[in-house]
Amino acid sequence: MSTGQDNLPNRVWDIPVRGDAPPPADAELVRRLHGVSAATACARMNSQGVRRTWIDGPVALNRGQKAVGRAVTLQFMPQREDIADGVTQEYIERTTALWAVLDEIQPGDVLVVEAKGSNTTGCFGDMLVRYFKNRGGAALIVDGRIRDVPRVSRLDVPVWCTGATPHYASQTEMFPWAYNVPVAVGGVLTLPGDYVVADDDGAVVVPRGRAERLLADAAAHEEWEVFSRMRIDQGAPLRDYYPLTEETRREYELWRANGAGTEAR
Repeated sequence: MSTGQDNLPNRVWDIPVRGDAPPPADAELVRRLHGVSAATACARMNSQGVRRTWIDGPVALNRGQKAVGRAVTLQFMPQREDIADGVTQEYIERTTALWAVLDEIQPGDVLVVEAKGSNTTGCFGDMLVRYFKNRGGAALIVDGRIRDVPRVSRLDVPVWCTGATPHYASQTEMFPWAYNVPVAVGGVLTLPGDYVVADDDGAVVVPRGRAERLLADAAAHEEWEVFSRMRIDQGAPLRDYYPLTEETRREYELWRANGAGTEAR
């Protein structure tokens, strides 16, 4: 039986395109980032002057999940028939970046996928997500769609994507082109080795070199929010406590100095 191999387009470009392997994850840093919400990560990165960190488009396939990990990247590109043809690609996808990147996954990695928001490209399905899980992958962030949603939903692998499609990865307009390269996902530049914080508010990219500062900023921010939440629940005016005014910040500092902040956490 023919597998489509006899009709492959002529090779005009060496694919898959491979970038350098990302630096290893800092396990302790990942552990600490689990205590930071996507909303806080996004806000604190904005305060550092990094304004585009929220990946616009992908939403949680299953609500109530949290994922933090090192970013490994996969890039889809538009098909061009002399290089990649959806009619034959299903049989040779195993030679593409889609298969190759899965063999690069380390435990705890988050695979960030640029699919240019395609509504007809099923970047991942049941079999590939199973393999990703068995490799120890922590989550998938897909700027596009997936297939086999009922099965994938039961695999306990957090997935953020833009929806479902019955198509396989290269059936229509896109082709898995490169991995371990910079990608543009939901309007955000993601570099291999960055960190990702994802929850029900979405996925946020934390540049690798900013993660420690983010943690320090987030700890201070979340502590005064504990204080503000307490005072608002007690009936205090919102405008005085969110954000803190000069006067209420002095009140917060006194509350913190007396050890109440530690108790509240």
